[in-house]
Amino acid sequence: METMVSNPTIFSGRPLAPVRTTGSTCNSRRASCFAPPPDKLLLRRKIIWLGLDSSSSSFRRKSVITRGVTELNESQFFDLVLNSDRPVLVEFVANWCGPCRLISPAIDWVSQEYKDKLTVVKIDHDANPRLIDKYKVYGLPTLILFKNGEEVAESRREGAITKVKLKDYVDALLESISVT
Repeated sequence: METMVSNPTIFSGRPLAPVRTTGSTCNSRRASCFAPPPDKLLLRRKIIWLGLDSSSSSFRRKSVITRGVTELNESQFFDLVLNSDRPVLVEFVANWCGPCRLISPAIDWVSQEYKDKLTVVKIDHDANPRLIDKYKVYGLPTLILFKNGEEVAESRREGAITKVKLKDYVDALLESISVT
């Protein structure tokens, strides 16, 4: 085992505790490996984290990651949200938004759990600026419930939310609009 120490003569000649201890082998599957990743791998990680695709010479934005939730654009919004005969929970998100990625699994869970009572859709903030302006979305993620083409009063919620609080929020909204 190799031990790396700071220069002990700087601090009155007293030896310092080891700064870092590493094994003689580096297992790439373990988080304890201290070797920095190669520059290309680090760049690739940043590209993935930013939601960019480098498979071609020009970068393209990837769509918002969803599993069971439909992602809509401005042209689909009128038909699938405003003309829906069911309540629609709209989540305004962006790829670069950390809290949006954080609550994505909970939103997917809501879409499956309430699929007989509610439709859940996502709107990408960057790709739909007119919807953002029209509904005055100032923070991300923003949740808004629509029923009969209108925003339900008191349904707007901004910011990250836990799964338990999200369930309470959705239950209270459905109760307030008399959906059982």
